[in-house]
Amino acid sequence: MDVEGRGTLNIEQSEEKGTQNYDSGLATAHTIDSDSWKQVGLMLVTSFNCGWILSFSNLIMWPLGWTWGIICLLLVGLYTAYANWLLAAFHFVDNRRFIRYRDLMGYVYGKGMYHITWVFQFLTLLLGNMGFILLGGKALKEINSEFSDSPLRLQYYIVITGAAYFFYSFSIPTMSGMKNWLGVSAGLTFTYIIFLLFVLEKDGKSNSNRDFDIGGSQVSKVFNSFGAISAIVVANTSGLLPEIQSTLRKPAVKNMRKALYLQYTVGVVFYYGVLVMGYWAYGSAVSAYLPENLSGPKWINVLINAIVFLQSIVSQHMFVAPILEALDTKFLEIDMAMHSGENLKRLFLLRAFFFTGNTFVAAAFPFMGDFVNFLGSFSLIPLTFMFPSMLFIKVKGRTASIEKKAWHWFNIVFSFLLTIATTISAVRLIVDNIQKYHFFADA
Repeated sequence: MDVEGRGTLNIEQSEEKGTQNYDSGLATAHTIDSDSWKQVGLMLVTSFNCGWILSFSNLIMWPLGWTWGIICLLLVGLYTAYANWLLAAFHFVDNRRFIRYRDLMGYVYGKGMYHITWVFQFLTLLLGNMGFILLGGKALKEINSEFSDSPLRLQYYIVITGAAYFFYSFSIPTMSGMKNWLGVSAGLTFTYIIFLLFVLEKDGKSNSNRDFDIGGSQVSKVFNSFGAISAIVVANTSGLLPEIQSTLRKPAVKNMRKALYLQYTVGVVFYYGVLVMGYWAYGSAVSAYLPENLSGPKWINVLINAIVFLQSIVSQHMFVAPILEALDTKFLEIDMAMHSGENLKRLFLLRAFFFTGNTFVAAAFPFMGDFVNFLGSFSLIPLTFMFPSMLFIKVKGRTASIEKKAWHWFNIVFSFLLTIATTISAVRLIVDNIQKYHFFADA
């Protein structure tokens, strides 16, 4: 199969006409073609403003400092927005529609890239879900800490979080099914961020001894900087844009880009604002979980952590939905209703198996920063930066200008080198933490 030179510049025209072979081979147990761009945009804004942003002051600003921190936030953010904008165009290639990233890469580059993309995506989403479970457990433990000097072990709260995610996922099995929950999630998101910014401003003004020095040896500073870049990538992208795009009504390309504009304007203001304010308030003493630094009052601390837990139940579902879609499509009876008796039994077993495994691993390795840095380095950087440019070279290589081809080859080489550097940094951090913590540590 040779797709070089075949156009994607006219995809919007073809999409509007609706050729007959668009939906060929799109067997899925989940809903497609049903959501508005506003719904998807709101889902992106709330999902990326989840409780994970409470770790970014420590993971991003602390290793980079003010100057490089702000520069990297802006450059990587813009680069990520561009890469997602580009990838949205390849929802249609050769008048075929692709609702899964792995199918798209497999069609253009063959079975090898299909399997590589599958591994990268599912590794990212699995690690991301474990990170969410750990996040929810941290939030619940912080609430307990406000009322007790000897709170229960973190693992108890991780189990509670895993159970909550399971019940939500069983009740709302698809990404489109989140529609009625997004308004609630948005309300919770902006509530906890407003209260958080209020406390950060108060603490920052009263903390006159802030230290913004970047500690450690020169080697440590270099590795930590690459880890921070990985975290910025995690803050801005998910590695599952084709799967999200599949839920949109036609024209899917235009609507996906509208949703991305909402994420990279309204959405980015809030999560960038929190991570910058957190570093400003506490300097190099900022915690890997920001609420641990908050001075109170107690009711605000409890409220913030409670909302973070509740909001994460909805947010995590977007990131785990592609894995669940693959399981549901393989094991459910597609010709039967999702909530038929037989499919309900299978849904229950699939969700129980998935969240039991993820909860166990999160409880055994409770290192928050490791999840963020590793998924941002080894898998998410290629998915975000390298693969869209590879698609452009293959699909548009023969007709594109020399300048465009040079730009995309630069993206491929640069993102490959960045993947190596950031992965080494992430593995180094994991090795350090394994030496520091034991299995099932009460971190």
